[in-house]
Amino acid sequence: MPDTTARVLQLLGLLQARPVWSGPELAARLGVTTRSVRRDVERLRQLGYPVHASHGVGGGYQLGAGKALPPLLLDTEEAVAVAVCLRLAAGGTVAGVGEAAVRTMAKLDQVLPAPLRAQVAAVQDATVTLELHPVEVDPEVLLVLARAIRESVQARLDYVARDGTASERRIEPYHLVATGRRWYLMAFDLDRDDWRSFRIDRIGAARTSTFTFSPRECPDPEDYILRSVGSAWPASASVLVRLPLEQARTDIGSWADLEEVDAQTTRLRAGSERIEDVAWWLLRLPVEFEVEGPDELRRAYADLAARAARLAAGG
Repeated sequence: MPDTTARVLQLLGLLQARPVWSGPELAARLGVTTRSVRRDVERLRQLGYPVHASHGVGGGYQLGAGKALPPLLLDTEEAVAVAVCLRLAAGGTVAGVGEAAVRTMAKLDQVLPAPLRAQVAAVQDATVTLELHPVEVDPEVLLVLARAIRESVQARLDYVARDGTASERRIEPYHLVATGRRWYLMAFDLDRDDWRSFRIDRIGAARTSTFTFSPRECPDPEDYILRSVGSAWPASASVLVRLPLEQARTDIGSWADLEEVDAQTTRLRAGSERIEDVAWWLLRLPVEFEVEGPDELRRAYADLAARAARLAAGG
């Protein structure tokens, strides 16, 4: 019986880790026959886990949603990660999540072993969260899109563009990207036949369809969102930083468009609502840089230099 229980728990972990498993795949991972897999699946169903089985090409076993939430199986690293994220979510950017995160955190903390509770507390105590006026998003929209990405199904969005234009978009969703202040969706726009980025807070509603899709070869999500967001700003600038690309990524961070020029030089592109904001942000860089453009950035630095000179003179 202990061996059977351990195997059933291992089966549950596999079903939670991937959308669909074939019977032979599960049998190979568990070291049993497909007949034993069928028996173990039935044991999970008796415990309240809705395990669906389908036949044919692409068929297999899939853990579905039931009427009640059965227990989740978390390993040590997953339990710590969930607990830390819940604590951070209590003050995060998803509307309405704070109170739910606190309730869930209390339940998880009650059953965490002492060593894991200490790990979570250590991470929390070492973390400082600054309020940078984050833009809240609808958690239901996030959940709908996350499920669509996981199951590779098309979705429809009610979207409002930067200029206020409303439209309905048919998409294949690929990645959700969180920048710390905003959430973005990287998707293939079926009507425009091209890749697009969408700000989640501008999505009025998201609906999944019954049409599945085969994933395309897609751009790197982080790089694509960086470039898309940077090109959307009304004010942008380009500077040359005298650092190799990898060192620039370490010293400057990822939230800027970095491009290698040569072994010792990196091009940095940044944008904001006003060119003055870009100028202030670039001045905070820990390295020297050369302005490539635009001329408005040079004029902004001339104004800053004049102002600094007056302050230094006591004027």
